[in-house]
Amino acid sequence: MNTVKTGILLAALTALFMGLGYLIGGTGGATIAFFVAAAMNLFAYWNSDRMVLSMYGAQRVDETTAPQYVRLVAQLAENAGIPMPATYIIENDQPNAFATGRNPEHAAVAATTGLLRMLTPEELAGVMAHELSHIRNRDTLTMTITATIAGAISMLANFAFFFGGNRENNGGFIGTLALAILAPIAAGLVQMAISRTREYDADAAGAEISGRPLWLASALEKIDRAAHERVNLAAEAHPATAHMFIINPLSGHGRDSLFSTHPSTANRVAKLRELAAADARANGSPWG
Repeated sequence: MNTVKTGILLAALTALFMGLGYLIGGTGGATIAFFVAAAMNLFAYWNSDRMVLSMYGAQRVDETTAPQYVRLVAQLAENAGIPMPATYIIENDQPNAFATGRNPEHAAVAATTGLLRMLTPEELAGVMAHELSHIRNRDTLTMTITATIAGAISMLANFAFFFGGNRENNGGFIGTLALAILAPIAAGLVQMAISRTREYDADAAGAEISGRPLWLASALEKIDRAAHERVNLAAEAHPATAHMFIINPLSGHGRDSLFSTHPSTANRVAKLRELAAADARANGSPWG
């Protein structure tokens, strides 16, 4: 169901983008907007992982420099049935992690030093299994596309605000002004809704990969509390990447509202506990 929902939201975002292009420049404007977006998506497809890792000063590690971390990721990748991703560490006190890359064959996971220090090995396994599920489900590519289209919509809206819209648009100046203001808001809301949907799916898939949903539940609670107390300056400088992290690095909390990039941590933990309870009932033994 969440995959269908994501598809519907992506279609809505694309329709909004094309509609905005038409209202600004008619058929020609829509065509130009389409090719600009295609070029942006192509660039993002090939370069998004390197760009994001560079933004956060991520350093690649191996079994020599971070043996326990790298071996854990390797074991979880085997459980997930995907190739071993490139493994990075970010020097940052805020505990957090993200995955990036265009497909499972060209992917990377990154964890902050704060995360590696704070979590137990079991909790870290829950977090990294969550990130690997994003790779397996190709969420990293989905979120790159949504961020790119949303950015293109904002660009077109700024153009409309300063230069006016298509003469065929009967809304006139007021209609164009309203469009320039509302279109980026609508695009942002759709982007956030897609992000929240994919997080719930990644939690469930991550629980399956690690075999212990309560490991991730415990980690989410720890990360959420710590993110309130520690500012992630790199994330503040690049807020468009906030949706990539396992917990919102900008605020570390939030409800399931229109303006939240992540589901409520309490809601996520509750669902993970439901998974553990359901498995305990099915197997007659606790799954923790």
